[in-house]
Parts: sequence; structure tokens; C-alpha cells
Amino acid sequence: MISQLNSIPLYLICGGIVAFVAVVCVIFMIRAYRAGIAIGMDPGRLKRTLTSSVTFSVLPSVGILLGVIALSGSLGTPWPWLRLSVIGALHYETQVAQAAAEQVGIGSLSASAMTPEAFATIALLMSVCIMWGMVLSLFFNKGYLKRLAGGKKEKSTGKKGFGDMAMSAMFIGLVSTYIGSYIGGFVSGNGMFSFKGDLTPIIVAAVSALVMSGFIYLCEKKKMVWLESFSIAASMLAGMLAAILL
Repeated sequence: MISQLNSIPLYLICGGIVAFVAVVCVIFMIRAYRAGIAIGMDPGRLKRTLTSSVTFSVLPSVGILLGVIALSGSLGTPWPWLRLSVIGALHYETQVAQAAAEQVGIGSLSASAMTPEAFATIALLMSVCIMWGMVLSLFFNKGYLKRLAGGKKEKSTGKKGFGDMAMSAMFIGLVSTYIGSYIGGFVSGNGMFSFKGDLTPIIVAAVSALVMSGFIYLCEKKKMVWLESFSIAASMLAGMLAAILL
């Protein structure tokens, strides 16, 4: 199965889509540069902006590369490469793939248990569940852009809006679910309350959280905002290193 998922036709299909998106990005970059020149922006400043953007895109992309590597063992290389290169998000892809694998009965993502039916289900869910941002943009972006442009002025109360609170609540629930499953697996590893289960997920989560907290401290307290782009990749690498050492 894994040889089929790494076959030449899949590489051609997924690589063609990635190449198309890359070409579109280059076209927009060139048009943006020309538009900047047209409105009188300094060419030197534009070039420095391009250089700094490339520099600050390398390390954060390490996290994406790690995601491709992690998923390629069970889903092949072309599909994770496509998902994480175009529209996918690392935390989303791994969650949905794992959840879909459990629902189709193969337990966890592994090459030995993967079947054509399981892969089709996983790939379908990974695609359908994330497409709604693009679909909703077709209908609501125009009104949103008007608001950004000052079409609708709202009084600033200094309080967080519903969207901010809903997003925070969602992530708190997501993290709580994972941490709860880790603790549950540890407590009931070899019998109820035997405390002989696997501590690895808990320690990895704690190490990753600790590293992320350090980045947040440096960004907010020490005003080292440029570190924000590297926080996710560094936290992932620290968590993986902890898992390897354990």
C-alpha cells in the first residue's frame, strides 16, 4: 500500500498542484513588487522586505517539513506534501488523519494497517473539513473588506469580540482533550490507577508547552516579537527530541 501511495502518478498529480500554486505565488510577488514601484516605494526597501520575508520563512517551514515526514510513513509522501504545501495546517492535518484512521478501524496511522479504503476516507476528510474557509470567503469577504476599509465603524470597547473568545475556547477544549487522553492512558495503562502507563505523551506535551511559554515570555515581556515566527517549529522540535530521548 505504501508503494502505491508513493507511486509516480500520485507524485505527478500532487506535484502539479503544488507547482501551480507556487507559480501563482511568484506571479503575485512580481505584481506586488511592480505595484510598489508604481506608487513610489523605495526599491531598496522592497528588496530588503523580500529578503527578510525569505529569511523568516525558512525556520517556521521546518515545522511543516516535520509534519510531512511524520505523515509520510503512513500516507506516503505526495499526499502530505500536497496538503501541507497548499492550504493545510500542521495541527489540523495530523488531528483529522488520526481521527479518521480511528473511525475506519485501523486504530492509528501506520503503513502496515493502511488500506485503500482507509486512505480514501482519510484523504477525503482532510480535504472536505478545511475547504469551508475558501467557500465562505466567496460569500462574506466583500462585507469583511468593507469593514476593514471603514465601511462599518464600530465602537471600540476594549473587550474581546465573540470570535476571539470562541477561538480561545476551542483551543482550550482541544488541548484539554489531548491532555486528558494522555493522563487517562497513563493512569489506566496497566490497570485502574496503577500508574504504570506510558508517560511519554505527557512529558512531550509538557516540554513543548514549556518551550512555547519561553517564546511567549520573550515576545511579550522582552519585546522580541521576531521570535514569534519560530515558536511553533522550535516547540515541535523540542517535543520530538524529548520523545526520542525518552
